[in-house]
Amino acid sequence: METIKHRTVKVNGVNLHVAESGEGPLVLLIHGFPELWYTWRHQILGLAALGFRAVAPDLRGYGHSDAPASADAYTALHVVGDLVGLLDAEGEEKAFVVAHDWGALMAWYLCLLRPDRVKALVSLSVPWMPRNPGMKPLDGYRAAYGDDYYMCRFQEPGEIEAQFAEMGTRRVLEGFLTYRIPGPLFFVKGKGFGHPVDDPVVLPSWLTQEDIDYYVDKFEETGFTGGINYYRNMNRNWELMAPWDGVQVKVPVKFIVGELDLVYHMPGVKDFIHKGGLKKTVPLLEEVVVMEGVAHFLNQERPKETTQHIYDFLSKF
Repeated sequence: METIKHRTVKVNGVNLHVAESGEGPLVLLIHGFPELWYTWRHQILGLAALGFRAVAPDLRGYGHSDAPASADAYTALHVVGDLVGLLDAEGEEKAFVVAHDWGALMAWYLCLLRPDRVKALVSLSVPWMPRNPGMKPLDGYRAAYGDDYYMCRFQEPGEIEAQFAEMGTRRVLEGFLTYRIPGPLFFVKGKGFGHPVDDPVVLPSWLTQEDIDYYVDKFEETGFTGGINYYRNMNRNWELMAPWDGVQVKVPVKFIVGELDLVYHMPGVKDFIHKGGLKKTVPLLEEVVVMEGVAHFLNQERPKETTQHIYDFLSKF
């Protein structure tokens, strides 16, 4: 890890903390929730060793990056603006993009809005899902899962933060990072991840105590509100993206998902990915990979395999 350098870059009115290593074509690595640049620790070193310059920011609201106070400052347009600003600051006209979870959704928006800045995308876990003009996202999730579905519980400012505070930062992070149920995640009040909050969590072999400690230290400093504010803009993003309704994403794409990923098991997602829906909306989709026995945090659970998948695709360009 000593070969990873850290610095701060001012973009789009915020300071972003950036971790990087290597020399060569730039690969922008974009994390999700509840994560940090650290989720890419293995890929930063792996890609650097393979001849790339790997750059992983803490997104706005996370880690050592600025966290604007207003939830309104976390729309897709704000985050895409940050990413474009980061490419400008790096002096890169176009870059490879690798992204996971919320980072993947922001990367899809980047490809939709500024395809001129992206050489190719490797999206982990979250496929591009075209906008449904007839229904706001949260209305759909409430109809499918009810008010205890985690994305719905995240909407009221301060409410889920209070539950997280009661559970404790460590327990919250352990619960998310070790979640392996291939189905919807609910946050029933007082129940946490569906079981008593004092139930012990056994860490998998790929997630060390040192890893958890790093996440805990940073989220103890910042809290979870910055990351949760991305969820609070789901309906707002739906409104903002109306002008691009029906527009295809036209960059080369490789999509990778874990067999046990909760996103993969959302209603209709498997069929959309495998029966032509994703290819129709992303015509330059070149490959879909389903990693057997792997859950949501695939880049951490299978780091070498994930890095190899990324390298195999990016080396084509």
